[in-house]
Amino acid sequence: MKLLVVNGNTTDAITARIAATARAAAGPGTEIVAVSAPFGARVVGTRAEETIAAHAVLEAAAAHHAGCDAVVVAISTDAGAAAARELLPVPVVGITEAALLTACALGGGIGVLTFGARAGAWSRELVARYGLTARLAALEALDTPPSAFADPDAFADPLLAGVERLVGQGADTVVIAGAAFAGLCQSLQPRAPVPLLDGIACAVGQAELLVRLGLPKPRAGSYAAVPSRAVTGVGEALRRLLDRDGSG
Repeated sequence: MKLLVVNGNTTDAITARIAATARAAAGPGTEIVAVSAPFGARVVGTRAEETIAAHAVLEAAAAHHAGCDAVVVAISTDAGAAAARELLPVPVVGITEAALLTACALGGGIGVLTFGARAGAWSRELVARYGLTARLAALEALDTPPSAFADPDAFADPLLAGVERLVGQGADTVVIAGAAFAGLCQSLQPRAPVPLLDGIACAVGQAELLVRLGLPKPRAGSYAAVPSRAVTGVGEALRRLLDRDGSG
């Protein structure tokens, strides 16, 4: 099978890290195609940037999904994932939703470790949107210097200290949110007292499962194929998906 992984940030170095993590998590025979957002923030850190990222994710997914069996949206806010799920003919998985759902299968209380001063508030909102507030044991947003995004491995000790604090507040598992920190869970796991969940790895596994299940896209409800709409000012691939009868 072939999975498209869309980084909601524009930093190609993060995309390369995401791609490596996705390939390590993928099963035999799964091909990973990873792309960066075509516009937006280098590293999304505000609500305004997250809104722009959602549009960018839709543009990238529209442009690159042909020939792919599923799409993974690789950004901690799952920006654009719901809209892409509604629009595309293949399964779409957001990395944070995938990690949270995997955590539900491993223990009771979920800890979420995220990055940046504003991230705590919107991460709580995301957990609530997925109906998992009652499972959230604790959440911590680490103060993260720009250098941590450039060299995540050098940020291992503060990250592990955050994990310990979450465990002290009742977390049975800890979700390490953020595409920029993809792959760190594997190297940090031997030093952590509870399972660490990498959203990229969880999303790739769930995407593979959905492809193997072969379930159809809903024909009714809010995730059924969208009616054709004339939309202007968007990329050609996205316009074609939205305006299938060519009226626009």
